Amino acid sequence: NSVQLSGRTMGMPERDFIAPPSSPLNRESYNAMTENGFIATGNDPLSTFSIDVDTASYSNIRRLINQGTLPPVGAVRIEEMINYFSYDYPQPGKNHPFSVTSELGPCPWNKQHKLARIGLKARDINKKNLPPSNLVFLIDVSGSMSAPNKLPLLKQAMKMLVRQLDKNDRVSVVVYAGNDCVLLAPTAGSEQKKIMTAINNLGAGGSTHASSGIITAYQLAKQVYMPGGNNRIILASDGDFNVGITSRGELQKLIEEKRKSGIYLTVLGFGMGNYHDDTMEILADKGNGNYAYIDNLLEAKKVMVKEMSGTMFALARDVKIQVEFNPAKVAAYRLIGYENRALADEDFNNDKKDAGEIGVGHTVTALYELIPAGSADAPTVDPLKYRKTEARIPSKYQDEAMTIKLRYKPLHKEKSILLTAVVKDKKIDLTTTSRDFRFAAAVAGFGMLLQDSEFKGDLDYDKVIALAKNGRGTDTEGYRAEFIHLVETGQLLAN
Repeated sequence: NSVQLSGRTMGMPERDFIAPPSSPLNRESYNAMTENGFIATGNDPLSTFSIDVDTASYSNIRRLINQGTLPPVGAVRIEEMINYFSYDYPQPGKNHPFSVTSELGPCPWNKQHKLARIGLKARDINKKNLPPSNLVFLIDVSGSMSAPNKLPLLKQAMKMLVRQLDKNDRVSVVVYAGNDCVLLAPTAGSEQKKIMTAINNLGAGGSTHASSGIITAYQLAKQVYMPGGNNRIILASDGDFNVGITSRGELQKLIEEKRKSGIYLTVLGFGMGNYHDDTMEILADKGNGNYAYIDNLLEAKKVMVKEMSGTMFALARDVKIQVEFNPAKVAAYRLIGYENRALADEDFNNDKKDAGEIGVGHTVTALYELIPAGSADAPTVDPLKYRKTEARIPSKYQDEAMTIKLRYKPLHKEKSILLTAVVKDKKIDLTTTSRDFRFAAAVAGFGMLLQDSEFKGDLDYDKVIALAKNGRGTDTEGYRAEFIHLVETGQLLAN
C-alpha cells in the first residue's frame, strides 16, 4: 500500500517498485492554478506576498509519482516543493527571530535571465526551552478514513508526537464523523497510557461533519488556553467533508473567525482517491496554520518528530515580503510560485492584513526570475503619457538590483517590525553559486516541468537531475537523494 511505496533509507533513496494506482484519482480535487508571469519593473517595481511554510504539495506529488501517475497541474505548488527542504541559512542575531539572506546568479533554464533567491531562517530553540503546549487533535473518523494509509497511519503519527510531551503539556482528542465527540478531555502529556488508549480506540465509520468538530475543538482549546503557550489544533483528514458546512467559502469564514482566538491550526492530510487538497489548503491558509501531507511513516516522523518544533511552535506571525526592483538593472521579474499568497502592495504596511507564520527553526525560500535591463525579450508597453518611463536612480543605488523589505509581528504583539536588505547586482557563473541555490533551482525546475510552464525555457529532466546532483551537498537525511530519484521516476512517466 502507499504507506510503503515511498519509503527511504538515510542518505540514499530506495528504488521501489512503482505500483499502479490502487484507486481511481478522479475524486481528488485541487485548486486551479495560473502561474505568475513577468511584470515590467517600469510599470510596477513592487512585488508583495505572504510567506508560506506549507510542504504538502511535495509529499503529495511524491505519493502520486510513486503510484505511477504524474500529478495534475493544480497539485503542483512550487513554493511548497522548495520549502519541503531545509537550507543552510545563517542563524539570526539577537534582535530578530529570523535572518534574511539573498543570492543572485544565472537562471539555469534561460541564459539571458538571472535568478534571485531570498532565504529566511527562524531561530532554533532547544526543546527544553519551548513553552508548554495545549494541543487538540481534531480527527476525521468518517468511513472514508478507514484505508491503511489514512486513520491507521494517522494513529501512528499521533503517537510519535505524544511521546515527546510532558506534564506541562495538555492533550485533547475530538473526533468527528456524522457528529463530533470529545474522546479525550484535556489531559497532562505525562499521562501517556491514558492518551495512547484514546488513540488506540480511534475507529472509522460514517459521514463527515467537519464544521461541527472544528467548533468543538476551538471551544476545547479555549477552555485550557495557555497564555504565552503553544495553543494549537491539529486537524487530520482526507478533506472529504460531506455534512454540515461543506462549501469552501463557508469553511473559510468559520476558520477566519476562529483564528481571532489566538489558537493556531496545523492541517495534516492523509490518503488518496478522494483526497481534497483544495479544502485542506484553505483551512491552513486561513487559520493561522501550516499544512503537511503524510504519505508514509517516514514523512510522519519528519513532520511530527524531526521538525516538530517548526510544525508546532510559531516564532513570528503575519510575515510579509515586499521586493522593490531597480528598473535600471531589472527590466522585468517573475515570482516563482506563491500564486495564492500574493498581497496588494499597500497590504505590506497594513498590520490588519493576515499573512503566514514561521515556526521555530523553519527555513523559507522564494525565487525570482529576472530579465536584466536592456534584454531583447523584456516585456514592453507604449511610452506613458503622464509619467516618464526613464529611470532616474541616484548614483549611490546604481549597483543595486533590488531591496528586500520584510514585516513580521512578534508573538502576542499587534504591531509589526520592519527589516530591510539590499541585493547588489553582479555577474556570477552557476558553478560559483551555493549548492543550496542550485538545489532550490532544481526543485523549481521540476515543478515547472510538471506544470508544463510556459517559462521553462530549455529545461528538461536531464538538466534538472544534473542541477540537483550538483546541489545535493551533505544531505544528512537523504531527502535530496530521494528528490533526484523522484525526478528520474517522473522522467520515465513523462516519456
